[in-house]
Amino acid sequence: MKKSEQTRQFIIEKAAILFNRKGFNGTSMSDIMKATDMSKGGIYGNFKRNGLNKNGVKEEIAIAAFEHAVQKVYQEIGKRTKVIDNAVDKLKTVVYFYKERVLNPPVEGGCPIQNTAIEADNNHPFLKEEVFHAINEWHRRIVRTIDKGIENDEIHPNVDPHEFATLFIAIIEGGIMLSRVKESMVPFEVTSRQLLKMIDELKFK
Repeated sequence: MKKSEQTRQFIIEKAAILFNRKGFNGTSMSDIMKATDMSKGGIYGNFKRNGLNKNGVKEEIAIAAFEHAVQKVYQEIGKRTKVIDNAVDKLKTVVYFYKERVLNPPVEGGCPIQNTAIEADNNHPFLKEEVFHAINEWHRRIVRTIDKGIENDEIHPNVDPHEFATLFIAIIEGGIMLSRVKESMVPFEVTSRQLLKMIDELKFK
């Protein structure tokens, strides 16, 4: 990796924590400068493209930071699921992952999809679009796992992969939100317990 690419990645990693904790509105360029110990010119030099103004550079960094944060979560989940072949067990492993990381998330500040979605709704279209794509990708991965499970006679053929994927995401995100607000694992324990039962019911008997 070139030095310029390393610098850009360093800025993104630092900014990802800031945006995830403080949001787009709450994060200033000064915050990013302080976190990276870089000058404004140094930061702009790694992001400013096609005559972007100050807000445009911040938006570009925010998008890159969000994508980095989401990928970091995917990578941690992938480390656990890639060694599992059974589709039902793979889905349950994802639930167990979140049970462990709800109050200690892979990216400081909580779930990047949830945090960004709440702030971006009707306020920042460019971020809302990123969240839309992230959720679609998560949904697609779940559908792919279920489809493979049906193909391998692990999951009942009558299961609707798209409907279950929607329920899966909604339950996970709802449980995360309640647990973080209450600073307690109890809400997620309740919701995840129900989700695990639903996953068990997918089994092709």
